[in-house]
Amino acid sequence: MIIQSAHPGNPVLLFLHGGPGMVEFFMEKQYPTGLAQHFAMVWWEQRGAGMSFSTDIPPETMTLAQMIADTIEVADYLRDRFDQDRILLLGHSWGAYLGIQVAAAAPERFLAYIGMAQITHQLRSEVMARDHLLAFYRARDDAGMVRRLEAAPVSMEEGTSDAWMRLRDRAMHEAGVGHMRGMNSVIKGIFLPMWQVRDYTVAEKVNIWRGKVWSRPFFWDALLRDDLSARLTEFELPIYFLTGQHDYTANADLSRAYFDLIDAPVKGFYLFERSAHSPLFEEPERAKAILLNDVLGGIKALADDRCITGTRG
Repeated sequence: MIIQSAHPGNPVLLFLHGGPGMVEFFMEKQYPTGLAQHFAMVWWEQRGAGMSFSTDIPPETMTLAQMIADTIEVADYLRDRFDQDRILLLGHSWGAYLGIQVAAAAPERFLAYIGMAQITHQLRSEVMARDHLLAFYRARDDAGMVRRLEAAPVSMEEGTSDAWMRLRDRAMHEAGVGHMRGMNSVIKGIFLPMWQVRDYTVAEKVNIWRGKVWSRPFFWDALLRDDLSARLTEFELPIYFLTGQHDYTANADLSRAYFDLIDAPVKGFYLFERSAHSPLFEEPERAKAILLNDVLGGIKALADDRCITGTRG
């Protein structure tokens, strides 16, 4: 993990990257959030990803149950290291799929859970993404891309085709609905900036890509079919969603529909109108204000209310 903090007494914020297996510290270097001035920012690289990649990892340990256990263990390490009873948990994309399940499993360890690009039912999101892209490229009279999309089926019955998986990132980014609204190339927007991060050794940079390729197959099929809104809606801690209006990787409308079903002590939904899949990095000032004012403020108000309620009891 990489930890950034202006002061060790700041609230700890554990960031769960996406993927599976796609670390994101390079995003902080390329698109600074400024959060390290207010939080102890922890960029943990999950089992099988980035600095945590190793050929010695037993494949049988690459399970969702193990990833949840790993996250809880890391949270406990950070709680002890920074002497904080509870910390903040922020998950992005795959990290949001993992993180919201961690929040449900161990609410006593966290002040709040923040889901950025919250996955709900990924296969349905993939179907909606293809429908959107077909309409977009037809309106643009891009016959070549329309033909490729028509030859790349996605359905609730058959899942995602190999042709779709090869095409989806390029098609989404060229349409402005991929990783970032203004990122029209994975090579220029992700691959090259990753190699420029000086915090990693050359071997670690190589392992970032090895880990991404290695990790994904362990989780992708199960992730696609899982509908969190059908099985996980009751929470014992504050829940916040940061959602890009133009996100078709984790569909924004599905995230909103899931949020509306959630029962939590405090909850907040925030739509970022200029963002796609990564609002924290696309609109950092607004995201920072939400974390400082709404999330930390909501936590304090909830704590005060519980204290008053307890006194009355």
